[in-house]
Amino acid sequence: MPNAEQAQEALKGFLDMWVTGTTAGLRAPLLHRPGEVGLPYEDVSFPSMDGVPLDGWFIPADSDKLVIHNHFLPGNRCGYPGQLPQFGGLGGFEVNFLPEFKALHDAGYNILAYDLRNFGLSSAANGDTVGIGLLEYRDVVGSVRYAKSRPDTAAMDTFLLSVCLGADSTCVAMAKHPEEFADIKSLILLQPVSGSYIIEEFVKANDIPHGYEDFDRALFERTGFHLAEQSPLEYAKSIRVPTLVAQVHHDSMTRPEDVQSIYDAIPAEEKKLVWIEGTTQRFRGYNYFGEHPEVAIEWFDSHR
Repeated sequence: MPNAEQAQEALKGFLDMWVTGTTAGLRAPLLHRPGEVGLPYEDVSFPSMDGVPLDGWFIPADSDKLVIHNHFLPGNRCGYPGQLPQFGGLGGFEVNFLPEFKALHDAGYNILAYDLRNFGLSSAANGDTVGIGLLEYRDVVGSVRYAKSRPDTAAMDTFLLSVCLGADSTCVAMAKHPEEFADIKSLILLQPVSGSYIIEEFVKANDIPHGYEDFDRALFERTGFHLAEQSPLEYAKSIRVPTLVAQVHHDSMTRPEDVQSIYDAIPAEEKKLVWIEGTTQRFRGYNYFGEHPEVAIEWFDSHR
């Protein structure tokens, strides 16, 4: 059992990551580029809905299909360098999106992958504050607008693959600005999450008395947000496009009823829930579509 000082230090460290999207005060670097797996790509930049400059890659394919990829916290468009000591507290292994991008490209999909605000090489914004979707939804809108602004992608069948923070941001964006997503063919939400569940499990795992209340108070004092606000549940009620939700079933960082509730709230006529088995590590789930790209490809292929 940690002593009181160790418990509060652990809570502060997790709060720092939650608020700023960083580990040990560092942004996760992009350690890979698409060319490493034989993919042509273009470095791109475009504005978020509110003007924040966002950096990304456009990976072209000979087709009229486009996937826009929205990443997780505390990663970036490339993944997450959990194999490096300074980033090793969240599994100790690498999340690498390039196998996923390679499979999607080879299946005939163009890809737009970018860094959300305050991550990767995109600009800082909102005082470096991460809103768990409440601020980053503007980036999702910006990415869709950018795709519509390019002559080569404007008319493409467009799909969204949104992961954790990216998934929450997509839910908020679709609720606030449904007109921006009228042409989206289908959606994948990989591990959407409510902040309350993550913090409840963290506090329990570290045996921190009053930890949830302390975290929520500190979060509010830093950002003006409470944990109860940082959930996609209410926003998911606005999603009408075909939606696949995937989640590590026995994720030790949260509880399955969170994702089940989010899934149940989605009113889309066509939807599917995929439980990822064989691990309790949330970050293993972020590699899921690199290891099982057929799941994503079959979903997108069936909604053209």
